[in-house]
Amino acid sequence: MPPKTKVTAEMIVSAAIEVVRQSGFEKINARTVSAQLHCSTQPVMYHFSTIDSLKRAVYRRADRLHSEYMMNTPPGQDPLLGIGLNYIRFAVEEPQLFRFLFQSGYAKENSLLEMVDSEELVPVLEAMREGAGLSPQKTRNVFITVALFAHGYASIIANNHLEFDEKLIAEHLERTWNGAVLAAAQEE
Repeated sequence: MPPKTKVTAEMIVSAAIEVVRQSGFEKINARTVSAQLHCSTQPVMYHFSTIDSLKRAVYRRADRLHSEYMMNTPPGQDPLLGIGLNYIRFAVEEPQLFRFLFQSGYAKENSLLEMVDSEELVPVLEAMREGAGLSPQKTRNVFITVALFAHGYASIIANNHLEFDEKLIAEHLERTWNGAVLAAAQEE
């Protein structure tokens, strides 16, 4: 008789990601995750003593997937426009993961302002600052404007209230970026 496959925490998180993709983050529980793994609920509860701890681990994985997706911009495309488009495209391709990340209450930052001050965003803000030639504070303001715009588009699309039109959205993102940079430069 072959030995039983050991179910790892990593396998459980991967299975829970699939549950989110198929049914939404609300459906993460020991039963749905174990069904995805074709095992009993015991390994799930062994590795994650509470469903909340499992959801937090799944959130961290989804956040990494989202960050990798956003930063994968096509060669030759303005990286800032590419990041904005990828943010919206992620909502198109992974609406359930997008909802989990931004509409579930599991984000460690409680607001956009807290997110802007996070260490993970320092390289993006620095690239924006250099590209726009603005002070760090003005760059932060430009980022907030563009992020709110992109997040609005992505949220509307993820909730099935708008079709994705990449050309139109790219034009709107570029106008938003240019307008925010121009306004910030005029303030300086």
